Amino acid sequence: MSSNILKTKNINHFYGKDQALNNINIEIKKGEFIAITGESGSGKTTLLSILSTLLKPTNGEVYFDNENFIDIKNLDDFRQKNIGFIFQFHYLINYLNIFENITISQKENSNIKVNELLKSLDISNLRNRYPDEISGGQKQRVAVARALINEPKIVFADEPTGNLDSKNSKNVFEIFKKLSQNGTTIIVATHDKELAQMASRIIEVKDGRVN
Repeated sequence: MSSNILKTKNINHFYGKDQALNNINIEIKKGEFIAITGESGSGKTTLLSILSTLLKPTNGEVYFDNENFIDIKNLDDFRQKNIGFIFQFHYLINYLNIFENITISQKENSNIKVNELLKSLDISNLRNRYPDEISGGQKQRVAVARALINEPKIVFADEPTGNLDSKNSKNVFEIFKKLSQNGTTIIVATHDKELAQMASRIIEVKDGRVN
């Protein structure tokens, strides 16, 4: 039985006549911390979008735990059970407090789980505050907590430190590293080569190809 949690087979993607990805074949194991790097326009965000089921490739196959994505009947349900998303912009809801922002998509109501998550991310003291009352670094930690609330198998992050200073950026990557050591697969698209070195493996995308 394969230990790969994610695998692509001959992935190509076009935007009109422009080819964004060219014959991508990658394998990612459970618990790996992967950094996808590349210049702007290299195809790294397209690749992350395809891996995370947000974009269907023009052709080729993507497998999650040996199951082809095209065979998944209910994609929304699949995402809620298996995938966590973190974006450059935190997308917190301003009229909900931090606790409510984290639990809005929670499958099973468990205050114990939320409290443990808040504590592990060092944001327990923020639970009753609102997004406009906390810093950028704190908002991104809340976004991480929201992505983790359903204990996903894979967390995808697209430039998650793009709006953070170097200290907070490093903190977020330290959290990712710890999560991967505990068995969660982390896949991050980043332009920051220094941060990428904290990952267990770097996948570089150049001109739509993987090096």
